[in-house]
Amino acid sequence: MNQENKQGLGVGKLTLFAVGTTLASGVFSLSGDFAAGGAYTMATLIGWAICGIGMLGLTLCFFRLSVVKPELTSGIYSYAKEGFGEYVGFNSAWGYWMSALLAQLSFITLLFASLGNFFPVFGSGSNFISLLTASIIIWGLSFLVLRGVNEAVTINAIVVIAKAVPIIAVIVAILFARAFRLEIFLENFSGIDGGLSLMEQVKSTVYTTVWIFIGIEGAVVLSGRGKNTKVAGTATVISFLSLFVLYFVISVLSMGVMPQEELAALSNPPMAGLLEAVVGPWGAALVNIAVIISLGGAMFSYTILCVDSAYGPAAQGSFPAGLAKVNRFHAPTWSVITSALIVQGFIIVIYFSASTYQAVYALSTSAIMVPYVFSAFYYLKLVFQGEGITSGGSVFSAWVIAIIGSIYGAWLLYASGLNYILAAVILYAPGTLMYLYNRKKQGKTYFQTTTDLVICILLMIALVAAIVMAVNGSLEIF
Repeated sequence: MNQENKQGLGVGKLTLFAVGTTLASGVFSLSGDFAAGGAYTMATLIGWAICGIGMLGLTLCFFRLSVVKPELTSGIYSYAKEGFGEYVGFNSAWGYWMSALLAQLSFITLLFASLGNFFPVFGSGSNFISLLTASIIIWGLSFLVLRGVNEAVTINAIVVIAKAVPIIAVIVAILFARAFRLEIFLENFSGIDGGLSLMEQVKSTVYTTVWIFIGIEGAVVLSGRGKNTKVAGTATVISFLSLFVLYFVISVLSMGVMPQEELAALSNPPMAGLLEAVVGPWGAALVNIAVIISLGGAMFSYTILCVDSAYGPAAQGSFPAGLAKVNRFHAPTWSVITSALIVQGFIIVIYFSASTYQAVYALSTSAIMVPYVFSAFYYLKLVFQGEGITSGGSVFSAWVIAIIGSIYGAWLLYASGLNYILAAVILYAPGTLMYLYNRKKQGKTYFQTTTDLVICILLMIALVAAIVMAVNGSLEIF
């Protein structure tokens, strides 16, 4: 049975929250990023097909889990804990938190790069003035969330509507200008001689397709604040289908406006250069304004998501209990402050490393793959045990959803490549210190099973390898 919370959030607000956390920077950069990765039209379409089927399967896994396990009200990291034990569950929670924090950082870099097109003082978005201003915004948003998470979600619904308008205006501008040309769309359809193989091209689309859907599980993360967990699952599916159509249309239109080589050469945000070629300089200005509105809204949404990504595991006992303490507005004070401090630390790092938007979002994507994969594997485990069938659902559909979600998760890890996996290891490994501290404070054994211990040892070995590669210059973190 779904546990009812009459004062909780409904489908509408949770859907808008999921859209708000997802519809951000990726929509303005996806066409240029596909091309810059070496993908031509055929590979991009195949990448979209894999993403559409796989991410839908993954999203439906979230939905089915929200129905068959309504007591797991802390989202996708609680699935890993329930299915595979304390240590795996902790790492899934830690990785999800790091991904959300890094996503916030990527929004900062692109937001101020866009502002730099109007106000040169911000430069490329990673200079001192940009990051000082970003710090002020981060702490301001954190203060707003301290006034109450449910109230902040209500404000977010208004923000989402405001940032969707200019994005739709961009699509309309391309259509009315009749800039799409079939001959451009079909040019070098499968690639060029001496370029990447079709498989390598398709693999290159993975980070972009995953990045633009990060946040789609936001409604599930806030499921404990919904009227019930089924509402959260429904909101997740609706938001995915809506955004997939939007992203696909923008991608296809872009490939018919500019050849692959020109798309690859566009600066951030690529859509600005694309629309400038269609309608002139005012088109680039329109996109930059849309980016500013969209990223401002996304930073607001992600402030909420970052906070709940720490609060949920703390409430479950996976993170230190202090992160679950709430103030008189029922906002988790130390989750808010700690999340803001970590983002502040990342801001300082990118100032000294001059990291790009793409580099930061690749790390965010790497971090989130583990909780995604274990969510799908957990649903597959439940189906295998005969527990994953929803009321009125068929056994066949349950198996199809579980298998597609799991295969897509395995594909994500395969397509990531060793470099990004090791970069993710450096993000994950420090979390073990928090895990050991929390277990000791709770008076529990560090590792419940031999499997947990083996996983920890393997993670430490991978950390050493990653550090050696980073020192040798063969692995870049930021």
